[in-house]
Amino acid sequence: MVNTAQISEIFSSFQGEGLYVGARQTFIRFAGCNLSCQYCDTPQTSKLAVSVEELIKLVCDLDKPAGAVHSTCLTGGEPLLQVDFIKQFIPVLKQSIKLPLYLETNGVLPDHLAEVIEQVDIIAMDIKLPSAAGTPPFWKEHKKMLEIARAKEVFVKIIVTGETRPAEMIEAVALIASVDENIPLVLQPVTPHGQVKHRPSAEQLFSFHSIATRKLKTVRVIPQTHKILGVS
Repeated sequence: MVNTAQISEIFSSFQGEGLYVGARQTFIRFAGCNLSCQYCDTPQTSKLAVSVEELIKLVCDLDKPAGAVHSTCLTGGEPLLQVDFIKQFIPVLKQSIKLPLYLETNGVLPDHLAEVIEQVDIIAMDIKLPSAAGTPPFWKEHKKMLEIARAKEVFVKIIVTGETRPAEMIEAVALIASVDENIPLVLQPVTPHGQVKHRPSAEQLFSFHSIATRKLKTVRVIPQTHKILGVS
């Protein structure tokens, strides 16, 4: 049994990405990631080892005022790397706070997701395009992940850059549609960071949107709004 988790930070803010933009959430940022995306802007803060009980208290202290917080967000890093702790944490959390559990994941650990899928309410899953992330393709892992995640509310986020190729988008969209054409897709123009310096042009965004809407029912273009608002 894993008694503690490695946490980078815990805070209350507005969701800045995806379909729940603007929703107030309590964010638990788990330390560590199994990928090294070249656009990653996650702060490399110090790690704190916390127990289930300690983390519950921290979350409860942030769940104020009553009714203001929409959900509790497990983010990272990659939270599913600490799945053994999460399996212990979620049931206690849901007894303490009656809020939805929102999971942000890089989408490459399907076996870990399968261990907690019954306890998760909303899944925000990335599909990593090699040209944007600077990683190898994970088509097999992403498809298996979506097949598991579709049992709950799920949407896919794809970060696009000036270097994103239409062929990659076609493959990613086909992958989503092969699981369920009703899974929403969010196209997120990159916020230049690290090795990535170029946002996609308006022409590219229209092209990617057109590619996606040929096979998917719901496609949105949404930037990182928390960067615009100046919040964490």
